[in-house]
Amino acid sequence: MRPEILFPLFANLTSLNGVGPKMAKTLEKLTGPHVADLTRHLPVSIIDRSNRPVIKNAHPGQIATLSVEVIKHNKAPNRRVPYRILCKDSSGFITLIFFHAHEDYLLKTLPVGETRIISGKIETYDNAVQMTHPDYVTTPDQIDQIPPIEAVYPLTAGIGVKQISKAINHALERLPDLDEWIDGALVKKQNWKPWQQAMIKAHNPETAADLDPMSPDRQRLAYDELFANQLALALIRQQQRRLKGQSIVSSGKSAEKILKAFKFPPTPSQTTALQEISDDMASTDRMLRLLQGDVGSGKTLVAVLAMANAVDAGFQAALMVPTEILARQHFATIQPLIEQAGLTALLLTGRDKGKSRTEKTSAIQSGQADIIIGTHALFQDDVGFHQLGLAVIDEQHRFGVHQRLTLTGKGRAVDMLVMTATPIPRTLMLTSYGDMDVSRLLEKPAGRIAVDTRIFPISRVEEIAHGLKRAIDNGERIFWVCPLIEQSDKLDLAAAEDRFQILKSYYGDRVGLVHGRMKAKDKDAMMTAFIKGDMDILIATSVIEVGVDVPEATIMIVEHAERFGLAQLHQLRGRIGRGHKASRCLLVYGDDISQNGRARLKTLRETEDGFIIAEQDLKLRGAGELLGTRQSGIPEFSLADLNYHADLLQTARRDAEKYLSTDPKLTSERAKAIRTLLYLFELDSAIRNLRSG
Repeated sequence: MRPEILFPLFANLTSLNGVGPKMAKTLEKLTGPHVADLTRHLPVSIIDRSNRPVIKNAHPGQIATLSVEVIKHNKAPNRRVPYRILCKDSSGFITLIFFHAHEDYLLKTLPVGETRIISGKIETYDNAVQMTHPDYVTTPDQIDQIPPIEAVYPLTAGIGVKQISKAINHALERLPDLDEWIDGALVKKQNWKPWQQAMIKAHNPETAADLDPMSPDRQRLAYDELFANQLALALIRQQQRRLKGQSIVSSGKSAEKILKAFKFPPTPSQTTALQEISDDMASTDRMLRLLQGDVGSGKTLVAVLAMANAVDAGFQAALMVPTEILARQHFATIQPLIEQAGLTALLLTGRDKGKSRTEKTSAIQSGQADIIIGTHALFQDDVGFHQLGLAVIDEQHRFGVHQRLTLTGKGRAVDMLVMTATPIPRTLMLTSYGDMDVSRLLEKPAGRIAVDTRIFPISRVEEIAHGLKRAIDNGERIFWVCPLIEQSDKLDLAAAEDRFQILKSYYGDRVGLVHGRMKAKDKDAMMTAFIKGDMDILIATSVIEVGVDVPEATIMIVEHAERFGLAQLHQLRGRIGRGHKASRCLLVYGDDISQNGRARLKTLRETEDGFIIAEQDLKLRGAGELLGTRQSGIPEFSLADLNYHADLLQTARRDAEKYLSTDPKLTSERAKAIRTLLYLFELDSAIRNLRSG
């Protein structure tokens, strides 16, 4: 249960003074549903209101706080003309400008003949000094209400600067004084304040230096978040490994037969990865391994050999993939290979219904099926295994942690191999897969031809479209990727449907369209037609990014490529260059491309190394956008920024491992504070794992 001391932080936003249901709903979209989320919404800049000149010395463009006498109100003749109030001090005059003004309110707030303190941006118009809608208007005895330094927060439509500042100040009043969870030696070395003080200071910056991610208070708060993340992963890993695995020792005969049937020898990386996997499987500890390999690096072969080894040792193996079309492609690739070794494969997807499904589930249950390939259908309740020894999960970031745990729960202490073709930078690896050992495939398999990547302005798009005729006459196939499904007035991007109509007018029925809003079966039918060669050009949104294998596809055109992330563009490029013909990737950029966008395209033109690309993507876009965090399983940090805090992440990992090696069940004096930290960042599941162990 969450400690009582944290209850005020996990109250709803409506519990704060001045936050009604409507404002709470808007704030929730910006920060999250609880008071604690609001405290983690840090300022991004400051307004210095300490500049208090006389009117004559107030410079245009500066923020100034002035003491003025109200001289005259000039009422607006209609709503289009602003309401003006003339004020003065000993040095000169200033006019206050109000649009859509309420006269009664202004007469009451700025009465003629009285002195008022005003604060806002100085402007000039017709050589006269003016201030439009002052940020503050108060009496001289209440000048303390105007902060000399004001924090500025990220906003969203419907929330003003003052509203969010007021809500955050009320939230900060609820911060409890918590016991220290960080190692004392580290706190001393870094000269960090306690958590409560660091949080208050981060919300009350005095200079621009206080906003720097490397300022002591921001580092301290970032470390808290990273330490909580690393503790949670280490606890999950500890719990999963506590359940003793089964030793899966293979004769390797089936793997030998499969390799004989394969056209190319394994690369050194494949051999190393397979040895690491075999050692893990032979151990009595459960295997939790991530196989990370770039597009086309040969992960499938490694998975097939590992699954064959499991079957040789008397177990079943399952391969789970995110889409039905991918499941069918894997089945088509794997079945002929394992048949060489006399093993049986079975495909199970959501399409299997009635008698067909019953027959398949009974073959899995009885052990007739050695290797089972499927979608999320594999972890449904009616699917039981005879003796599942190895679960392989492809493109892990498409599945939640719960789904991968559900599949491994289909047997006793099932070994797990997770595969991803999405290159993940080392820092993100720690935050997302810190509970796993990692094998990396670094080479491309033999026979792979480098893809020629070129960059074109959008003005040449029609020329590119007409030029495809030569490639089609040559028997080549083309992917054309667009970023949106429907035309957007705001973004003025080429939509997939519009591009489809244009290319169809050139090439008729040889053009197809596939996008994320289509029904799965329609999408599969379109993809299958393209794979078979019933069409030459496939217009698509990025749904084709992962896993689809069409060796005849030699051209990839990405329209408005600057709108895609580097890792995503790299994945798209990986859809071509899989056959024997030379392949081209054409990146078409829009007129409004940013410097950052140009840097991304330049990186892609210069390298095909997914890991270099991923590190560059992290630098250019930050962790939050890198894989579309909500879909990717990459945690979203509100206080830590991995561009700045990667070293802190390494320290947090070391401290978490060191601490848990001496107190694995969290029973020491420091443990109470550590549990509070995990609850503070809503990582309760790690504590539940601890209890269930």
